[in-house]
Amino acid sequence: MARVDDYINAKKLAVSQLATLNYQEIADRTGFFRDTDDSYRIQFLNRTYRVTLPEFDFSDTQALDGSGPIEIPLQEQVLILHYMMAQAPVTPWGKWVAYREIPGASFYFEPFTKRAVVPLKNIFGNNLVGFKTAAEKLCGKPISEGDAGFEFLVFPKIPIRLILWEGDEEFAAEGTILFDESIGQLLSAEDVAWLAGMLVYRLAALSK
Repeated sequence: MARVDDYINAKKLAVSQLATLNYQEIADRTGFFRDTDDSYRIQFLNRTYRVTLPEFDFSDTQALDGSGPIEIPLQEQVLILHYMMAQAPVTPWGKWVAYREIPGASFYFEPFTKRAVVPLKNIFGNNLVGFKTAAEKLCGKPISEGDAGFEFLVFPKIPIRLILWEGDEEFAAEGTILFDESIGQLLSAEDVAWLAGMLVYRLAALSK
């Protein structure tokens, strides 16, 4: 389990590298909207962040309504910064793969399963209505797989598919998470595990 200090150091390292890059090229490569000369506007799940340059400081645009500051988890900040650091202007390839097929995934497979797949099945395996309701709130696109399946564009170039088979008295619920094969060129296997877990838990919050 990563400590807060680990995320602080990871953010510092990412910012130091991003500060050397051309800001417009970062926007073009990631698909993020460059709000002004010194900021990006980033949609992540159901929240919108402003990232100001050159410090790459994060703020939640909902705080502008006078309700006060909204905490942005360091894990989310680091994940977004890592996506911004991706070197190649990759677009999704249209080939869907399991987590095991992502380079370096074998080391993080157990944390990925505990963080994303198990919660997906436990929370929604017998609550497909809640899954569909939450997915619609995150602009999920229905797909014809499983008893319920949705595709989410979590970043402009990173789609993720969540698929569920409903449980019953005889069989336990089953679920799977699929990724476009290009994700391995944009994020590390560890980051992908975190991203999948964030998506599942955001859906869980929206289903209540």
